[in-house]
Amino acid sequence: MSKSGCPYDNSAMESFFASLKKEYFSRREYATIEAVEKDLYYYIEIFYNRKRLHSTLGYMSPVAYRIKNAGKKSA
Repeated sequence: MSKSGCPYDNSAMESFFASLKKEYFSRREYATIEAVEKDLYYYIEIFYNRKRLHSTLGYMSPVAYRIKNAGKKSA
């Protein structure tokens, strides 16, 4: 996250939580906190990072994007 006062300060996290609520948690009910933790882990590690396509990455998943660009040096 960027320093305080930057207009883009929370935009990435706000976008993530909006996606999380709309795509996953809005249609579910949980009996225990453990069930919530298990589902949250599944959403982030399995779906969001490996399967969900991100427009800012050229409609690739973060894992596919990293693999594709593994040999390239960043500035």
